[in-house]
Amino acid sequence: MLAGRYRVGALIGRGGMSDVHVGTDTRLGRQVAIKLLKPQLATDPAFRMRFRQEAQSAARMAHPTIVRVFDAGEETVIDASGHEVQLPFIVMEFVEGRLLKDIIHDGPLDPTAAARVIDGVLTALEYSHRAGVVHRDIKPGNIMITTGGQVKVMDFGIARAVSDSATTVAQTTAILGTASYFSPEQAKGETVDARTDLYSTGVVLFELLTGRPPFRGDTPVAVAYQHVSERPVKPSVINPKVSPALDAVVLHALAKDRTTRYQTAAEFRADVEAAASGRIPVPKKTEETALFFGAPTGSLSTSELALRQLTEDDTMTRTQRRPPAIWIWSGIIAVVVIVVAVMYWAFNLQPADTLPSNAREVPQLTGSTWDEAANELQSLTLPPTRMDRVSDTVPAGEVIETEPAAGEIVDTGTPVSVFVSTGREAVSVPDVVNMQLDQAKTTITDAGLTPGSETRQNSPTVGAGVVISTDPEGGSSVDQGSSVNFTISSGNVTLPDLSGQSLQAASSYLGTSSLQLTPVPVPDASCASQPGSPVIRQSPAPGDVPQKSEVELAYCAG
Repeated sequence: MLAGRYRVGALIGRGGMSDVHVGTDTRLGRQVAIKLLKPQLATDPAFRMRFRQEAQSAARMAHPTIVRVFDAGEETVIDASGHEVQLPFIVMEFVEGRLLKDIIHDGPLDPTAAARVIDGVLTALEYSHRAGVVHRDIKPGNIMITTGGQVKVMDFGIARAVSDSATTVAQTTAILGTASYFSPEQAKGETVDARTDLYSTGVVLFELLTGRPPFRGDTPVAVAYQHVSERPVKPSVINPKVSPALDAVVLHALAKDRTTRYQTAAEFRADVEAAASGRIPVPKKTEETALFFGAPTGSLSTSELALRQLTEDDTMTRTQRRPPAIWIWSGIIAVVVIVVAVMYWAFNLQPADTLPSNAREVPQLTGSTWDEAANELQSLTLPPTRMDRVSDTVPAGEVIETEPAAGEIVDTGTPVSVFVSTGREAVSVPDVVNMQLDQAKTTITDAGLTPGSETRQNSPTVGAGVVISTDPEGGSSVDQGSSVNFTISSGNVTLPDLSGQSLQAASSYLGTSSLQLTPVPVPDASCASQPGSPVIRQSPAPGDVPQKSEVELAYCAG
């Protein structure tokens, strides 16, 4: 059990970085996938800190093409040598489907199917790049195809924590598993950006079309060297079914210089769609590349090109030794304005809030009634299902939560479970009649109820401190935590005034079941006897007397 709520089940996958188990979130009652990281990562405190930060970044992303990260943390466990170690874990969405690497193992995909898979991967990357998250480890082992054919990309942000912990290509590949999908800048240890993910996606597209990656070698370093220095062959050389249009897309994505490959996931996806429909993509101009990532290596700016023309063209004569000062200052001001505007735009760039037409955001329904929640979900084409649940805090009839949770992005038609409170759990009041008060209170508390008020009542038969009755009565059903009031015996009976009654009548009354007292006739010779021997005094006096007491009845006997 992790974090007191996640029950770890059977092993369903194994990689260089972690083992994956099916699990259960006992608090929400849903199936999850639990990724347990390998011990060699767990011993590095710096990795654990980066891992927590990257897991938090990944958890903020909610998109139909991205496997959700629900939770992450560390669990203290005892290793084989008896020492306490910190075991990092990730709790993710459980996806029914197959890994893309297992599908590729069966052979190359049809070009149309390959384009459809890459379209889903690029949709996920477009969303993550807009959110400022670079994956760094796009490969078939991190892509799943659901039973419904949807693409799901996983392990966002985790590769960064790994690659920051490793210092060499060999160390990184030992954990992430392979260098076949490294970009040239990763192989050289340079900084990475969104275009790194696009290169790796190009490698995946090559493998989808041909059944193997573009570069292979005996060691990770050998493969990384090929990424840096060797040109890949066209996919159609290996698989003749691949069209020239797809050849062009793959080779563009696998450009060594990141400034000459695809610059955005949207641009890559548009070319894939064009190639899949039989059209050859039109090369894009590089002004946008220079604006965001700097001018390509070896290229000339407009001012440099003009200067070269001036110095090499002998037919042109200069009319002045230098340009007018106003033009120089105008150019400087224009450049400053453009730089400031671009910086302002870049700092305020936010992910697009507009959802695709086939996606919906689960609304916040907590506190609503079932009818209100059902109507709102139906209006969003999300079929609701009512699930009753006991709650100590939410009033009966109100919504506690939903699954998927509020704020998650789901496909239209996705069923939403609505958990409605039935109030507190009902319990049966135990029968504690004829128990001592202390024992009765313990029994009531153990049943989840609260001992209430205590009322003393005279009784000729029930001993002192013994329960006569309860309110509510034993066997009745009440809410958990309700109060139970006690009526208990005082150990006394009420002695009436018997003066003036005949000795026989008074003695008979004291022996009845309502009193059960013992009469003791006491003759008084100081006064003349009278017919019926009426009682002239009694001891004890009228009032409460202990059970089974003796009562002296004095009568005239002179």
